[in-house]
Amino acid sequence: QVQLVESGGGLVQAGGSLRLSCAASGRTFTRNAMGWFRQAPGKEREFVAAISGDLNTNYADSVKGRFTISRDNAKNTMYLQMNSLKPEDTAVYYCAARALGVGPATITSRYDYWGQGIQATVSS
Repeated sequence: QVQLVESGGGLVQAGGSLRLSCAASGRTFTRNAMGWFRQAPGKEREFVAAISGDLNTNYADSVKGRFTISRDNAKNTMYLQMNSLKPEDTAVYYCAARALGVGPATITSRYDYWGQGIQATVSS
């Protein structure tokens, strides 16, 4: 059974940093893309960042220059370093993985596995 488990969320002041982790189990995703999405209250889930197996990355315009996605294939884990956080970054953050796809896709339907989500709150 494949599981993705997020950790590292919490409450931080504007301008601060958080590092999210996504640990995968049940299979490896070495060759497959993984990504981060987020959902704020009353809004649709939106793309944040994605990374392919060969480390090509893709970012939403709203987080470029502030967030960095990375992965450690030996640990089957993906990370999202979030710096210069803003109140509008407040959301539940979800990690996702593609079963077969390798490109760092930006739409939710391209991803087959999802974590349960973790809250990140940025106070002003």
